[in-house]
Amino acid sequence: MSANGSKPLAGQAALVTGGGGGIGGASAAWLARDGAAVTIMGRTEATLVKARQEILEVAGSDATVDYFVGDALDAAALTGALAAAEARADRLAIAVSVVGGGTMKPLLMFDGEEVLEELRRNVVSAFLVIRNATPLMAKGGGGSIVCISSDAAKLPWPFLTLYNTSKSGVEGLVRGSALELGRLNIRVNAVRPGLVKTDGTKDGLFKNEPVMAQFIAEKPLGRTGVPDDIAAGVRYLAGPESSWVTGQSIGIEGGNELTKAPYLESLVRKRFGDASIDAALAGRIPE
Repeated sequence: MSANGSKPLAGQAALVTGGGGGIGGASAAWLARDGAAVTIMGRTEATLVKARQEILEVAGSDATVDYFVGDALDAAALTGALAAAEARADRLAIAVSVVGGGTMKPLLMFDGEEVLEELRRNVVSAFLVIRNATPLMAKGGGGSIVCISSDAAKLPWPFLTLYNTSKSGVEGLVRGSALELGRLNIRVNAVRPGLVKTDGTKDGLFKNEPVMAQFIAEKPLGRTGVPDDIAAGVRYLAGPESSWVTGQSIGIEGGNELTKAPYLESLVRKRFGDASIDAALAGRIPE
């Protein structure tokens, strides 16, 4: 038996989509550290190679961590990644859907195609993981699927209305899937992060010092998140400690949902210009 044999997730394979990013990489590290054979999926091989090395530094040299290059929104690629993950251990027991994102701009600046893309990035990405992981998990006697949502599913953010909408859709998907798949001993849950500083976000909102100072001052725990905050929730929902938990979304957001989102008009004005923002706020569709 390997050194992983005594760990709580030993013998279990896990796939993490978006595994090259901050939240995905941290989640993979927490799973691998506790014995899961983890496969991270992403579109860029160099990013995955770097993430794998960082995961091993956290999880230990005896951890099993592999990567699969592909787009998680491509059903064929995702199916291949799940099969590759399954082959690394006794059964596929864990799937984590991290892929997602949102565009900050006034509602009236979106067109129909952009709305569909927002839904695709968030709802469809989670759906494809649930749909394609289910047959493998059912064959192995069950498993745990964890989707990354956002506090935007509960807390309206000005100029992120479509992100609010799509993450609310993720949580509806989680509840419905949990109800349907429970008979297969497949649990489906979500983690709802607040504002988390990662390599992907540090050059955006985090660079606006006045906005960040206001944001932090208004939040109960007085800080933004780090990837390990979210990974701890993913690990709980993936493992045996949560065996009687399904259809839930756990907010890990420093108390953000107890207050309100900051009003970020200055950011969208900087990005899109005064004329477009003035038109949208006056109820006109910007040209």
